[in-house]
Amino acid sequence: MTSGGYDPNQYPQGGQPYGQPYPQGGDQYGQQPQYGQQPQYGQQPQYGQQPQYGGQQPQYGQDPYGQYPQQPGFNNYGGQPGDLGTRIGARVIDAIILMIPYFILYLLVNNSVGLTIGLGLVWTLVQLGYFVGMETSQGTTLGKKILGLKVLAPGGAAKIDPVTSLKRNLFVAANIIPCVGGLVSLGLAIYIMITISQDPNKQGWHDKFAGGTQVVKA
Repeated sequence: MTSGGYDPNQYPQGGQPYGQPYPQGGDQYGQQPQYGQQPQYGQQPQYGQQPQYGGQQPQYGQDPYGQYPQQPGFNNYGGQPGDLGTRIGARVIDAIILMIPYFILYLLVNNSVGLTIGLGLVWTLVQLGYFVGMETSQGTTLGKKILGLKVLAPGGAAKIDPVTSLKRNLFVAANIIPCVGGLVSLGLAIYIMITISQDPNKQGWHDKFAGGTQVVKA
């Protein structure tokens, strides 16, 4: 005890009783101030979180139509397009089949101009009747059936209507033209082969003219 009533052991420098530890964080002024704490604005801000559109694949990154083929070489209808060589082979088989009634008609007429024109008209009607009748009733022709092909209507429907079938086979009507009808029909057939080979779905111009018919493997 010193004079004046001051006991240094009781209140050492700062007033804290000697031998007792300071409170955690120091005195009232040494404590962690409220503004020194992690402020609310210092937390992970809402705009800094992973945005909702970043947490999953955005809609615009997905397949918007769901129509892409699942396997290479398959069209949007789920069928594998018939290749050009197979389609030419099917057409040749159909031509051989149709040659039978043609020769019968040819033997029945004389070599007059009028009868020749009439024969061309009848022959055209026979061809159109064969292709339209087979495609609408069977979905294929004999040549295509032998080589494993079928014709689908626009949109992938299995049933093709007569008007659509007539449109895709209308090019054979060029045989009606006197003298040069055969050459015109041949030229159109060559153009069909070129467009088939250049199209990713193997659709010729006659398929697109008919609204988007498709020849696929059965």
